[in-house]
Amino acid sequence: HTFTEVPKGDSMSVKSIPSRVLGASGLAVSEVGLGCWQLGGDFGPIDEPTAKAILEQAVADGITFFDTADVYGAGQSESYVGEVLAAIAPSAVIATKYGRGEGTYPDGYSLQNLRDSVKRAQDRLQRDSLDLLQLHCIPEQILSEGAIFDWLREVQQEGHIQHFGASVETLREAHICLQHADLTSLQIIFNLMRQRPVTELLEQAAAQRVGIIVRLPLASGMLTGKFDQHTRFADSDHRNFNKDGDAFSVGETFSGIEFNKGLALVKQLQDFKPASLNMAQFAMRWILDHPAVSAIIPGASSARQVTQNAAIAGVPPLDEELHNALFAFYIKDIEPLIRCEV
Repeated sequence: HTFTEVPKGDSMSVKSIPSRVLGASGLAVSEVGLGCWQLGGDFGPIDEPTAKAILEQAVADGITFFDTADVYGAGQSESYVGEVLAAIAPSAVIATKYGRGEGTYPDGYSLQNLRDSVKRAQDRLQRDSLDLLQLHCIPEQILSEGAIFDWLREVQQEGHIQHFGASVETLREAHICLQHADLTSLQIIFNLMRQRPVTELLEQAAAQRVGIIVRLPLASGMLTGKFDQHTRFADSDHRNFNKDGDAFSVGETFSGIEFNKGLALVKQLQDFKPASLNMAQFAMRWILDHPAVSAIIPGASSARQVTQNAAIAGVPPLDEELHNALFAFYIKDIEPLIRCEV
């Protein structure tokens, strides 16, 4: 399966991607954003020219929403994002995260720690106030205690952040966060290999006007259909060192499914795919068909991949019968293979 080539205009032209509103924030974000984890080198080494080319292409392709975190490359991703967007897209919406840094995770949380992290992020992102700060997969107990949400409100009242949300690993954590009426967004793992939010989260989030940001839409690249038994990843790539959950939640790598089992599932999923689409288009279109989703944030390791991802916004929706068949396949054949709580 190969990607469809999307013609590029001249370097000064900027394409348009449909926007969706992020929860109750009023922020309009392109429904296809750019996940910037890879700009920190966590998918293998990346040099500055490549990182900047990726970001510049995203702007040219109409992407207006960028997701990063303070721990991606120890601030490297935020620095790249801040430098490029300050120069060519100062009105772009940037979401970053707090909560996994050294000295913070798993039990170093405090108002001062949060405030200091935000100020460092402001410097790297070259923003006086952050558009959206998300809690970054912090322990469920900290979420349940609730004090951290009061600290978010305080730094918001101080003007350091405009909105706050949470990136979570489980549906239970998502529902804990939904107890806070001023939550702007939830970032979740949601893809063809993690479909449970369809019945357990999306309707409630929409009713409460909480935006859904979808990370890992391609299950760490598995759903591109381009991997096989001979695929190897760089030593610094989490798809190598975390394939069995040795570094952090196994759910963050291949959506928690063992690599070879994932390969077999992708072959089966291809039987559902319309002939007009490649696997990546099929997988991402499936996510965007859910109106509760505000944006998907696929990563990209090259400018060409950015353009391929951005083009998903122009793909027609899948039909309801196909959605129902895919969910039935998920319940029977995929969910039992996930090695973590969904």
